[in-house]
Amino acid sequence: MGYDIRCNRTRRRALRTVKGYSVGGQKSIHECWLTQGELQEVLSALRQLIDPQTDRVILLRLDPRATVHTRGVAVVPEDGDFFYQG
Repeated sequence: MGYDIRCNRTRRRALRTVKGYSVGGQKSIHECWLTQGELQEVLSALRQLIDPQTDRVILLRLDPRATVHTRGVAVVPEDGDFFYQG
């Protein structure tokens, strides 16, 4: 999920909203593992924050069959038996 929001205050609010669902990311791009219900919650929250005339939110579904590529000394992530986010 990514966003481009003009107003700094709104951008900070969007960051707090998305980080509650994020498992990783950089600045305004976040990787989120969402159930259908969580997806609706976060999109609803963002719709209430943004100005559709100037701001943009983009959601991309990644292909689960895609191969993960790493650079440098990075290690390919592995899905364990459970996932903890705390």
